[in-house]
Amino acid sequence: MGAAQDGIAGERRHLVNIAYRLLGSLAEAEEAVQEAFARWYALPKARRDEILSPGAWLTTVTGRTCLDVLGSARARRERYVGAWLPEPLPDRPQRESAHESVVDQIVQDESVAMAFLVVLESMTPAERVAFVLHDVFRYPFAEIAGVLDRTPAACKQLAASARRRVSTAPAPTTAGRQDTVRRLKKAWEDKDVPALVAVLDPAAVMTADGGGLVGAVLRPVEGGARIAQYMVSIADKAPGLELLERSVNGVPGLVARRDGVVVTVAAFDVADGRVTRIWAVRTPEKLGSWAP
Repeated sequence: MGAAQDGIAGERRHLVNIAYRLLGSLAEAEEAVQEAFARWYALPKARRDEILSPGAWLTTVTGRTCLDVLGSARARRERYVGAWLPEPLPDRPQRESAHESVVDQIVQDESVAMAFLVVLESMTPAERVAFVLHDVFRYPFAEIAGVLDRTPAACKQLAASARRRVSTAPAPTTAGRQDTVRRLKKAWEDKDVPALVAVLDPAAVMTADGGGLVGAVLRPVEGGARIAQYMVSIADKAPGLELLERSVNGVPGLVARRDGVVVTVAAFDVADGRVTRIWAVRTPEKLGSWAP
């Protein structure tokens, strides 16, 4: 067995990074990568030895699996209760569990920020695969064509279409983000509506994902004043809620705990010192990586 074959297990981290960005779900990303490896080891040894680039082969299979999952996910999400949001990621140092998990394999950069993942959700499955593989991971369109079963020119057009969707989204900013989130946290803890209104953009939008399993507003709440009132009403209904500053998908966010259990993970978009978007994930199955 050649060196490439010996190092095949080393491809897992890279594939998990691709699959999470394509699917927005840790569990589904891991399943897609496991499926690719299962198909690899199911090949006869002679066939595996013929494959010059096992990593490229695994990427193709993982990409195709993700494409199938994205297609079926659209139908599933039509039946989803409320808004569907990507699964939030903690930084490794914040995890209380010592054992290795899929979250530890994911490189957290701007391509996993919640704002970016939400934009990816607006793309067609083919656009998302072409864009992520080319613009994020720098795969040539000739290789992407093998994943999508289209011509390189068609894949280039798909990526360009996806890029236009990204270009219409507000540009993320890091300046003052942590201070802004900290001010929001204090105002929320104090149940100070005027202070909340001051830190929220007048056109801010809050989206919550409860998956029909826990209480969450089913439609986005629009407007800083309405969001402020909603946040205070939540605080009134949830005595003993503990708010913690935590990195969420690589940028400052908030985690809400009750009796030591994480019940909400909130990610934010910030512009000019004000919060413009809030994504609050409450679905328990999406908070597993935040649990002890």
